[in-house]
Amino acid sequence: MIDRDELLKRFPKIMSRMDEDTDALRYLLVVDANLYDPEIDDEFDVFDPNDYNFMIYLPETLQEAVGLEVLKELPDLIEERGIFESFLNAEGDLFGAKSDLDEEGVALKVLEIIEERLPQESA
Repeated sequence: MIDRDELLKRFPKIMSRMDEDTDALRYLLVVDANLYDPEIDDEFDVFDPNDYNFMIYLPETLQEAVGLEVLKELPDLIEERGIFESFLNAEGDLFGAKSDLDEEGVALKVLEIIEERLPQESA
């Protein structure tokens, strides 16, 4: 499990924009296994788990911290990197992805892209 010190070390630009209560990876980016089962779930607005085994959600705190410009570019940056077998930009703050990584691995890959894209803070 990644703690605040590790987050500060790996993502200094992102963490400098977050409040001090951000002490866990899940507060930066939410990645959940896509467990939709058409036999029991009756929702129509879902990602097929065969195509996208993870759902990625960008919490409002991260959206505010990184800004609209980075958010608009993020889906294209993710696709350009080819880090996922398949990728879907569903709603701007919600994505579907297929990967052999675990939830933490998926989150780290997306945060690495955001970290690289953010400008250095001016002193």
